Amino acid sequence: MAAVKRILILDTGNEWGGGTNSLFEYLKRADRDQYHFTALFYKNYKKSGSSDLKTEFQKLGIDFILIPQAPNTFFLKSLKEAVRMLFFYNKKLLKRVIFFLEYHLKINKKAGKIAEILITSKSDLLYMNNQPSSNLEGILASRNTGIPAVQHCRIESELNKTETTLANTHLKKIMTVSEGVKNSLVRQGIDANKCIVVYNGIDAAAQPEKDLRFIRKELGAEENTVLIGTVCSLIKRKRVKDLLDAFASVLKTATQPIKCVIVGEGPEGETLQRYAEKLNISEHTIFTGFKSDAVSYINAFDIFILTSRKEGLPRVILEAMLMGKPVVASDVTGPAELVLSGSTGYLVGLGQTKEFAGAITALVRDSGLRAKMGGAARQRVVEKFDINSYVKGIEKTFSEALKK
Repeated sequence: MAAVKRILILDTGNEWGGGTNSLFEYLKRADRDQYHFTALFYKNYKKSGSSDLKTEFQKLGIDFILIPQAPNTFFLKSLKEAVRMLFFYNKKLLKRVIFFLEYHLKINKKAGKIAEILITSKSDLLYMNNQPSSNLEGILASRNTGIPAVQHCRIESELNKTETTLANTHLKKIMTVSEGVKNSLVRQGIDANKCIVVYNGIDAAAQPEKDLRFIRKELGAEENTVLIGTVCSLIKRKRVKDLLDAFASVLKTATQPIKCVIVGEGPEGETLQRYAEKLNISEHTIFTGFKSDAVSYINAFDIFILTSRKEGLPRVILEAMLMGKPVVASDVTGPAELVLSGSTGYLVGLGQTKEFAGAITALVRDSGLRAKMGGAARQRVVEKFDINSYVKGIEKTFSEALKK
């Protein structure tokens, strides 16, 4: 019997998101006879209530290592501020200089700590769960220790020349969650032979924690109320303002009760609530905050919306499709590989709020169309995005990366 391989997971994220959920969905099904995992994070962020990362890893019997990140030193803060003043006229050059400072004064130090943990934990492989730019310290730690590394790239990202060179030189494999993410990396100079597409998967047997009627009652939705909604971090990249603009247009012609539900939290939360007030749609718009059982809310929606500027392969769309909901989403990397426009929902040009409003209105007015598209959406996700294929894809990549 082959020796168990020790894998160190590195995730440098700031919040519980789709990538976190996808990681846990894999770990619940991982072959523990082959692999022993240790998780390394910078924040022990909350899942909900009293639960957090450490608690969830402990449930799986996985060791959790926390490296709290110290704030920038006064020297680095002052240096960066001086650089911003010197190069304010040239954003491209400013970005390069800031990266140079971060690389030499912060990222290398982080790499040293990760290298120590790789060695003391006797790890055979480093598995990184974000994307090359935000996991650069892990790539450097792999280089410095000679321990192979695999990158799971979960979002379309922009790389500079240094990041591209280091990724090509020191990563054994790069898993991407979609063809779109892979193509984006290759266009930026990443070696296509290093890339393998492993689509996020979903458990077809998954069920909402709470009954649909309970959630709809909580949201104040009558039987004939059409609920449109989204689940996302309230950050600029998600472009939730576009959803609010579209919803304001939909309301003007609506002939039946309709509400917009926004599930999530983030730095844009208060700004978005004020914007809803400005549009005079506050009484029809519900901001629920973060919900650990987001699928229960998705299941209560009649239509799911995602207006993001940039994605990888959004797990939340997989969840909406599994719940049999038609999806209206931006025609960008990720959603473009999930939604069959005109069949399982609609793809709309990024930022085209009038098109979003038109697509939403068509679905609001026609319950038969919602049912037809929702049924097709569920069938597609069950057939094409199986959780077992996801698990096998990850472990096949691990096996290849561990070959001498």
